Amino acid sequence: MAKQHLVWDDFRLVKTIAEAGGLAGAAERLGVNHSTVFRRLGQMEESLGVKLFERHRTGYVLTTAGEEMTALAEHMEENVATFTRKLAGQAVAPTGELRVTTNDTLLVHMLTPVFMKFLDACPEMRLDVVLANQALNLSKRDADVAIRATDNPPETLVGRRVATIAWAIYGRASDFPAESRSMDIPGLYQRPWVALGDNLATLKAARFVRDQVPHEKIVYKVNTVLGLAEAVEAGLGIGPLPCFIADAKPSLVRLSDINPDFSAGLWLLTHPDLRQSARVRAFMDFMATEISRQKKWLEGSGVRTS
Repeated sequence: MAKQHLVWDDFRLVKTIAEAGGLAGAAERLGVNHSTVFRRLGQMEESLGVKLFERHRTGYVLTTAGEEMTALAEHMEENVATFTRKLAGQAVAPTGELRVTTNDTLLVHMLTPVFMKFLDACPEMRLDVVLANQALNLSKRDADVAIRATDNPPETLVGRRVATIAWAIYGRASDFPAESRSMDIPGLYQRPWVALGDNLATLKAARFVRDQVPHEKIVYKVNTVLGLAEAVEAGLGIGPLPCFIADAKPSLVRLSDINPDFSAGLWLLTHPDLRQSARVRAFMDFMATEISRQKKWLEGSGVRTS
């Protein structure tokens, strides 16, 4: 059989088979029949004169040639993603869709009305909001802009710190009569506590509870800040919360001063290739202005403005 030139679809096919571990999974991902994948792989291997996979009972395993082809496919994908980002960065007007990633806490307690204001101001824009506590890969356009509470934004991204989110320790008001609210922190360690789950263990407030509160006093753990606020409000225990959430709940009361050791920066982040995009620039400028108007509220020393 005459040798044929390889095309992008050949590289994508090998990469997909490797990721799926076999032909059936690859066929499903590519939206084609199993027999089509089998035939195309056989034709490719015959044309190249080498095996790209070792066939095992447990699945398909890449050969050395297959590994090199898969690595090239990944490199090609990255080049395509870079080209797409650069095209997006050349947009001249704030139109089209923008994918924004943030977490559920910020969305529910702050961002939704701000997003609404942005869409009113830029009616040609559309927002696709992706909720995730982990960092998405902005290099691969998983998102265009990230709104994150962090003190260590990824070095691969660019952006601005627009506010500081203050935290304090809170409890249910009905459990703490006014005369008992001046209790010192060591005295609070004898009460039941609620804490953030292991997925948020790097947050400074989470480390504080883990390091300072006796293990047997941590009666409840939950893997979202929203769930933590609900647990404190339900009376399961006391715990650290962002002031902008807890101060809005009449049923909660501060049991400590604002602890600067708990605070986190609120960042607007994007990929360097996108920072000159009209829609990214318009969105980040708008969000920075609106969030800056709420700085006192986020820092625990004021109320939310309309």
